[in-house]
Amino acid sequence: MSYHTVLVQIPLVREARGAPLTTPELVYKACSDLAGLAQEVFQVLTVNTKNQLIRRHMVSLGLLDASLVHGREVFRPALLDFAASVILVHNHPSGDPTPSAEDVRITRQMAEAGKVIGITVLDHVIIGRPDGGRLPYVSLRESGYCAVQGG
Repeated sequence: MSYHTVLVQIPLVREARGAPLTTPELVYKACSDLAGLAQEVFQVLTVNTKNQLIRRHMVSLGLLDASLVHGREVFRPALLDFAASVILVHNHPSGDPTPSAEDVRITRQMAEAGKVIGITVLDHVIIGRPDGGRLPYVSLRESGYCAVQGG
């Protein structure tokens, strides 16, 4: 008789804590440390069904004014965290959070990819710096570029 050792890995689900990230302002507060960086950083916030933060993942560290982002890198942490949804976040080193055409394209592309795998892209928040009366962030959901399905 022959015996084989089988290794089994049981994934651990990290319990989410804290207040739900329900507004772009709360996302900005959670990620405001990105505002002063000299390089563009793209992060994914994985959240549970109550929009509570599971984890914050850096997906891409870019150049002065660009960051390479692909669906593989965006949704891998969400799948590993068993996340219900994600919130995309990146900074603009210039301090001006106005979305570029590339920001809009990536948001739409990630929202479509999320629909295919069943992970909702709740928002894409661009972090800048306060300047006069302008908010230090822009929500692409509030701007109409990231429609949340079912809500």
